[in-house]
Amino acid sequence: MKKIFFFLLFTILSFAQETETINLSKSIKDRENSIKNFTVIDQRENKEIGTVMYHKDEVKIVFANDANKDITDWFYKYNPVRGNNDLVLLLEKLNVSEDKKEKYSIGKLELRASIFIKKDDGYHYVYRKDTIATISSRTTPYLAQSLVRKVTLIFTDLFKSSYDGKPWEFSISENDLPNYTSLLKDKLDIFKTTELKEGVYKDYYSFFTHNPEPKYTLLTNDKGIVTKAIKGEEKDAIRHFYAFVHNGIPYKNIPVGYTEIFKDEKGLFIEATKAELFPETTASGVSIGFAAGGLIGGVIGAVVDAGFGSKKRINNGSHVYIDPFTGEYILPENFGKSK
Repeated sequence: MKKIFFFLLFTILSFAQETETINLSKSIKDRENSIKNFTVIDQRENKEIGTVMYHKDEVKIVFANDANKDITDWFYKYNPVRGNNDLVLLLEKLNVSEDKKEKYSIGKLELRASIFIKKDDGYHYVYRKDTIATISSRTTPYLAQSLVRKVTLIFTDLFKSSYDGKPWEFSISENDLPNYTSLLKDKLDIFKTTELKEGVYKDYYSFFTHNPEPKYTLLTNDKGIVTKAIKGEEKDAIRHFYAFVHNGIPYKNIPVGYTEIFKDEKGLFIEATKAELFPETTASGVSIGFAAGGLIGGVIGAVVDAGFGSKKRINNGSHVYIDPFTGEYILPENFGKSK
């Protein structure tokens, strides 16, 4: 009888070792206590997340219960005090896979989730995470544990960023949530206008909705480089704004200065190198992740450095698209790597 018991216990323990549970334990406290109700809408057709290998064993990535219950319980654990808003998380994609090489493997996580505020007229978009993260077995043999930690970190950042976000003025119905990306993008004036409004734009939302800050004018130096924005007695360095339009041309601020914004059928993009967008990570040799998107060819662009004048180059930068839903970069998969 004891032998049977220990055999069953060993079987149970062995099975437990073949799963890695997503541990939603980090604090996602809303300091303003603004949320009254929280809802998860899991629109994934396939609720399975995926598997990776640990030596010869297959490890399945799972929620303790399911996405709806686990994320809801997690939210209310850290937000017991209720406010006035109805917060909705739309889970669109959560996949884990493994790319097996000759001597190592690459674990890959794809996660896309969005936050909305539900009002009487429908759902108002606030923020989203649309991310691809990779882990190499040459860095750690525990791919499953590392990927699970990344899931928690991405969800945590999604919540915390949404607390500070301002809901879009446009509303959509619950039935239209699966198509919110195309529906809301069609409402953004920057994609419809043929003549850009001169001036400065304080954030990505004002730029994509084509609403510059009122009463600002641009100041250039003797080389024609924009350096400041002026409003009455106020003078603000141009780097303090998200973007600006000068002589009908839009520009995006980046760490080394600013660069022209282009438009094609896929959206808005800049041409830049890794060193220009991430000078600190480049100098330290730390690798960076990338958001969803494929490798796209480049066109000639110009980066303007407010301290050293302008410089032009020929095709040594990549097309880097700007996500209209976050204002962040959609980096090509092999961005910054030598070809």
